[in-house]
Amino acid sequence: MARLYDDTAVVARQYETGRREAEKQHSIAGRDDKLIVRERTLIAALHKDLGRIARDQYRKSGGLSYVPQTPLPDSPQELTQGHEVPGRVDLVVADAVARSRLAETRLTEDRARASAQWRALQKRNGELAARKRTLEAQLEQARWVLQSQANAAAAARTCRGAVHLDQPRGRLGRPWVTPVETYRLSAGFGNGGQHWAHRHTGQDFAVPIGTPVRAVGAGKVLRVTCGGAFGMEVVIAHPGGYCTQYAHLAAVAVEPGDRVAAGQRIAQSGTTGNSTGPHLHFEVRATPELASVVDPVPWLAARGVKLSGASRLGSPAT
Repeated sequence: MARLYDDTAVVARQYETGRREAEKQHSIAGRDDKLIVRERTLIAALHKDLGRIARDQYRKSGGLSYVPQTPLPDSPQELTQGHEVPGRVDLVVADAVARSRLAETRLTEDRARASAQWRALQKRNGELAARKRTLEAQLEQARWVLQSQANAAAAARTCRGAVHLDQPRGRLGRPWVTPVETYRLSAGFGNGGQHWAHRHTGQDFAVPIGTPVRAVGAGKVLRVTCGGAFGMEVVIAHPGGYCTQYAHLAAVAVEPGDRVAAGQRIAQSGTTGNSTGPHLHFEVRATPELASVVDPVPWLAARGVKLSGASRLGSPAT
């Protein structure tokens, strides 16, 4: 399950990166199209100027049309220079045409490259999308196999034992982290509802079944239990006396007495126990006992972990 999650996440990131790059190349091709049209319009206008100059020179026998627009020259040298003006204008316009044609050629080549890259990216993205759909189908099937096994274990109140999980590569470099990487916050601390005897004692993270659950900080596994309102759960003691609880799990990857590091995968989320849908129930306690619960959101914030979109008192329960 954890490997399927990782593989699906990798393919999803690759697909998203490819999609953005394809959009970029498509945008470049569209921009070049506009620039090519502009250069072609300029070339057409310059050609008109060349034609007008040529016709004017022909009618005026070599360019004298420009002479009447200037005062009568005072010397033969000035008269000769006057005859050279149309020729210089002709060269300037011809040079502008050549530069525009060169720009058009370069833009056409750039557009061809961008279009080729866009087509290649579209093909690769299609392959990634197909791979992503396959992995998601396998993941969905595996989720309910895992949950059915967890339900049987919770009903029998006997955990199946630690299941090895591949750990993330490299160190996180942070002493405290969120209990799951990607989530949507649902029921918050202190919420009321028919699913709890008094008030909600933790913070819920809505995640699919099988999502890897992480230890929020370094510590020692105090308890791994199955059955009851919390279903399958893990409790970890941290330096300083606080404990964290991870409940409604579908599988555990640790045993009592294990030492864990911040960010280490300790379980997989599920919907065992008193749960209305897949989510992780996360608690913080001043002691290992339930009566000592504290609000997890400010507790994590005090340790540099800010939850996105944190739900507060009065949010809807899940």
